[in-house]
Amino acid sequence: AEVVTYFKAKPVLLDCTEGNLNLNTDLIEKAITKKTKAIIPVHFAGHPCDLKPIHAIAKANNLHVIEDAAHALPARYHGKMIGSISDITCFSFYATKNITTGEGGMITTDNAEWATRMRMMSLHGLSRDAWNRYSSQGSWYYEILSPGFKYNLTDIAAALGLAQLKKCDRFWKGREQYAARYREGFKDLPEIVCPQTDAHVQHAWHLYVIQLELDRLRISRDEFIRQLQEAGVGCSVHFIPLHLHPYHRDKGSYRPEDLPVSSRVFQRIVSLPLYSKMTEDEIDRVIGIVRDLVKRSRR
Repeated sequence: AEVVTYFKAKPVLLDCTEGNLNLNTDLIEKAITKKTKAIIPVHFAGHPCDLKPIHAIAKANNLHVIEDAAHALPARYHGKMIGSISDITCFSFYATKNITTGEGGMITTDNAEWATRMRMMSLHGLSRDAWNRYSSQGSWYYEILSPGFKYNLTDIAAALGLAQLKKCDRFWKGREQYAARYREGFKDLPEIVCPQTDAHVQHAWHLYVIQLELDRLRISRDEFIRQLQEAGVGCSVHFIPLHLHPYHRDKGSYRPEDLPVSSRVFQRIVSLPLYSKMTEDEIDRVIGIVRDLVKRSRR
């Protein structure tokens, strides 16, 4: 949503589903107007959005699909890698992501013209020759073709990313294993709803977000988190819905009830620790602490 505002355009926020917390595709068509240019689905926590209906709606309305895949490496949708399906897909390699370059990210597209423009805009709008001007094939001469940005990845960061990419599948297998261990550890607790995974997707497991059945507990979500932190379990909330943040609330005149599912789920979600170098003992410790807290807090 942030980047949309850079172009003095208006991001239109839509609600999520109760299940995987991704975009509710049933809401898209009603939100489309003559000014709509693109659909931007966000693959929350690493679970791919349902792209088939999104693409069908986009095609019928002559819109582009730009995926926010910050959480979604290496996710798959009906066997296809996220990043190989839509017009543009944007990945993040921030320090907390499934692979990292420290900062930065990656964009994938099959449109050569767009790719050329992205490369140009990432380095001050310089002509492409600027990349090679210090090599034997290059020239000292370059031109500024457009006002651009300073978004190029450093060589060191890129080298780190290439090394991380080779380990991506191994990292993912660890995350998948730990997610399964969490699911097994909580399956008999009606107070906890574990993340759902659709049969046709490969979840990237960037986050493990549980939902609390608060009507079964004597404590709030915030108190639940506080007690976990006191017990040495690092946890968080991902995320405060955009329509509840002051900028979008005021600029877009959003009320909590405009996106009721997001507003409701936000009060219930807790992200448990999940990272590639966790051990089974650490996972089991978290499970034990969560189970004890639930048992102490039951109504």
